[in-house]
Amino acid sequence: QVQLVESGGGLVQAGGSLRLSCVASGMIFSINAMNWYRQVPGKQRELVATITTNGSTNYPDSLKGRFTIYTISGDNAKKTVYLQMESLKPEDTALYYCNAKGYLYGLFSYWGQGTQVTVSS
Repeated sequence: QVQLVESGGGLVQAGGSLRLSCVASGMIFSINAMNWYRQVPGKQRELVATITTNGSTNYPDSLKGRFTIYTISGDNAKKTVYLQMESLKPEDTALYYCNAKGYLYGLFSYWGQGTQVTVSS
């Protein structure tokens, strides 16, 4: 199993910045990609950013240039993924989730509990 714990959400004014963190532990060697999603009530969960184990990143066109996903190497027991968000807009307000996808005796997808980001106008 993989455990994911997000942090870093909060209230920020429009135009501000915020960095979210996600610490993955457990079977982290089996992870192929880490993702950030976001969801607002009544809407589908939206993919925000992806980083693969070889460092490749991907973003929806609407967020390119404002959001950056990256990892920093730490101890072998944990993997931390960050989402740096710049020039935040009120429409970025959502519950942000960390997600890990990989393969271990089968495909898996694990989710964190989410961290709230609120951008005031």
